[in-house]
Amino acid sequence: MTKRLTISFRVEPDGAWQTATGRDAWALVELHRVGPRGVTPIDVPGPRWSAYVHNLRGIGLVIETIHESHGGRFPGSHARYVLHSRITIREAADA
Repeated sequence: MTKRLTISFRVEPDGAWQTATGRDAWALVELHRVGPRGVTPIDVPGPRWSAYVHNLRGIGLVIETIHESHGGRFPGSHARYVLHSRITIREAADA
């Protein structure tokens, strides 16, 4: 059986403790780890970053989406996600 990441976190200064699980928890840990530079699916590959960010916003976290252009053989744009909520992570465990 595959273990599922579970974290407890709260928004500072006085938010209630909340739980995130699975890929949402993974994405929140990554956003917190990189800080104000943010993450892109190019730098930190994940199959559905937009869905994880949508879910995290749904529980009250402030996450900015910055659209960045890129060139190359397949020019276009990609998203950079930046966590603006100040959080504390109490524990992270594989369940």
